[in-house]
Amino acid sequence: MGAMSARPNTEAAAQQAENTAPHRAGFACFVGRPNAGKSTLTNALVGQKVAITSNRPQTTRHTVRGIVHRDDAQLILVDTPGLHKPRTLLGERLNDVVRTTWAEVDVIGFCLPADQKLGPGDKFIVKELAGIKKTPKIAIITKTDLVESKALAEQLLAVSALADELGFEWAEIIPVSAVKAEQEAGRGSSDRSGDGRGAGQVDLLADLIAPLLPESPPLYPEGDLTDEPEMVMVAELIREAALEGVRDELPHSIAVVVEEMLPREDRPADKPLLDIHANVYIERPSQKGIIIGPKGKRLKDVGTKSRKHIEALLGTPVFLDLHVKVAKDWQRDPKQLRKLGF
Repeated sequence: MGAMSARPNTEAAAQQAENTAPHRAGFACFVGRPNAGKSTLTNALVGQKVAITSNRPQTTRHTVRGIVHRDDAQLILVDTPGLHKPRTLLGERLNDVVRTTWAEVDVIGFCLPADQKLGPGDKFIVKELAGIKKTPKIAIITKTDLVESKALAEQLLAVSALADELGFEWAEIIPVSAVKAEQEAGRGSSDRSGDGRGAGQVDLLADLIAPLLPESPPLYPEGDLTDEPEMVMVAELIREAALEGVRDELPHSIAVVVEEMLPREDRPADKPLLDIHANVYIERPSQKGIIIGPKGKRLKDVGTKSRKHIEALLGTPVFLDLHVKVAKDWQRDPKQLRKLGF
C-alpha cells in the first residue's frame, strides 16, 4: 500500500488495490463487565436482533454468534457472558466459557460504558486481557449518547492509561453509540459524519476490526446471521421477554427450554403455522406467581411479546405454548445445569 503515492493516477491505483486486497474472515468477541453494552453492539453491527439484550446484568448465557458480511471481510461476533467474580457453579462455568472464548478469537473488543467510571470490575477484566499476548485488543467506549464530550474524553484517556499501566497497547480506542445507530438505521439515515456518536461509528468499528482478521475466504454462507440453533435463539427471545420488568432477584433464576417446534399439520401451504412448546424454569415455587402474574396476565404478555420477535426471526406465523415449571436450585445442581443446556 505504501508505494501507492508514487503512482500518477491515485484513484485508479486505490481501485486496483481494493480489487486485489485479500478477503479476511475471523472471530471477534466483546468483553466487559456485565451490562457494558456488548449484546446491543453485536445487534447494531449485524443489523438484526441476534443476541439477547436486557437492562439487567448477567443475562447472556449462550455464546451467540452474529455474522457481519462485508465485501472485504466477514466478521463473526462471539458474544460471551460478562466476566465476574463467581458465586455459584453456574458463575464458575460462565467464567470458564469466557476465558476459553478469548483464547480462540482473532480480535477482542473491551466494552466500557461512557457513563460509568472505570471500576474494579473493569480493571479485573483488563488485567486478564493483558495476559493474552497475541490477540489484538481494541477498547470500545459504549453508550456515548449518554454523556457530554468532556466526560467522553476523560473516559478515553482513562482506558488508555489503564493499558499503559498493565504494559500493553490497545490496537484501537473507539467511541460508539449502538442505540443511536439503531435509531438512525430505523430512520434510514446513513450518517458517516464521524461525530463520534452515530451509525457511522458502528460502521467505523467494523472498518477497524476487519484489517485485524486473518486472510481467509468467508467462513459462513452469505445471508447467515448467526449459527446458533434456532431453538436456542427462540428460547433466548422468550427468556428476554420473561426478564422484562421482573423484580431484581429473578434474572439468574430463569431458564427457558424449547421442547419442540413442529409445523402444524393440515395447514394450506400458503398459511403455515409453527407450534412451539416451551418451558420457563424457575428455582422456587414462590417465583411462579411473579412470572405468571395476576390472572396469568404477565405470562400472556411474555408470550405476545416474544412471539412477535420469534415470527420475525423465523419468518412464519407461530403458535406459542408456554408453561412455567420449578427446577429447584438449578443453578447449583450439575445435573439440572446439564439438562438446561449449560
